[in-house]
Amino acid sequence: MLQGLNILGHERPLVIKLSFTSCVMGTVCLPLLGLITCVFISSVFHFEDSTGTHCQVPNYLPSISASISLSPECYIWRFCIGLHSAPRLLVAFTYFKFYRVRFTSKVPENSLSCLNLAFSISENFGLLLLTYVSSTETYFVHKEGFILFIVSSLIHMLITCRLWKAIKKYSLSPEDAKSHHWKVRFLLLHISFCAFAGFFYWKHNMYCESGSYTLFALFEYLVVFSNMAFHLTAVWDFKSREVMIISCSEDKDF
Repeated sequence: MLQGLNILGHERPLVIKLSFTSCVMGTVCLPLLGLITCVFISSVFHFEDSTGTHCQVPNYLPSISASISLSPECYIWRFCIGLHSAPRLLVAFTYFKFYRVRFTSKVPENSLSCLNLAFSISENFGLLLLTYVSSTETYFVHKEGFILFIVSSLIHMLITCRLWKAIKKYSLSPEDAKSHHWKVRFLLLHISFCAFAGFFYWKHNMYCESGSYTLFALFEYLVVFSNMAFHLTAVWDFKSREVMIISCSEDKDF
């Protein structure tokens, strides 16, 4: 929604209103569409380059790192991640403010809300790092960015579930209970997918078995999808909220 009028020579500030649900959906859908597009292009046009490894055994799916390191896939992925990073930080700070108000007199939860914000920012930074430094450019930096993203996201999800357990305990809202329920489910799925991805990555590097890297790539996709699904639960948490952007008007006298 746009608002802005000129009344008696005085220009009113331009106001842009956007539902928080739309903001969250956009934040999640940008990397989702970017990932699907990159994997599709890599699988169709760069299959050999994106599935080849040092083991030189048949593989049938490209890993995410391989998909986003080729051209034009890397530019598509960087565009989507760069565009979604600012709204993602907005969501992180919105949660932080929400927790501070909700747990005003509770010291453990107040401390956890600060940690939650720190790991949310760290997760976003790790994602930006692994995005803008590809595995073919500087593998060490890309790898560290990936580790930072995975570790930060896991800790952030764990703390979030702990905070929502406390919220559900004192809340009568069915939405709060549903949000906590699905957060826990997506966390458990995320941990399981991370474990399977790590196992098949180790198995591929250890034994160079055909298909192991394909299963690693599949579970790597599921790790990202479960992370996105977890963040999507913000739709229930802030469904009545709006994001407002207000321009500053300046009165000019000549």
